[in-house]
Amino acid sequence: MKLTIQRLTSLSAQDLIDLAKIWPEQTESDWQNCLKPDRALFAAVFNERILGAVKIRLNGTHAELSDLLVREVTRRRGVGLYLMEDAQVQLPQINSWEMKAEPERVLDAFMRACRFVREGNVWKK
Repeated sequence: MKLTIQRLTSLSAQDLIDLAKIWPEQTESDWQNCLKPDRALFAAVFNERILGAVKIRLNGTHAELSDLLVREVTRRRGVGLYLMEDAQVQLPQINSWEMKAEPERVLDAFMRACRFVREGNVWKK
């Protein structure tokens, strides 16, 4: 089966289990909030299981990414990069992307690989 990137519009029981593995400190209501019209929840799915996800707040042609995370057992296989690239393709109306910069060297390298540029405490594209 092929890895696909899906914009989630509803959450199945399996989605809730998988999202809890990605974000164990969050709750179902946190994820349900991402299904509103001004937000998006994109998931990297393989064999009907979510391997990684990112939350996006939408504001016209601007998008703010948050909580980008790939399950640890799946990292370093291109899942995160594919998730970021395909989410951008699926939202063609967005021409300004940003994500708060965290003090992590691995994340810095990843965001540069996604062609984002760090400006202060924010990654922009």
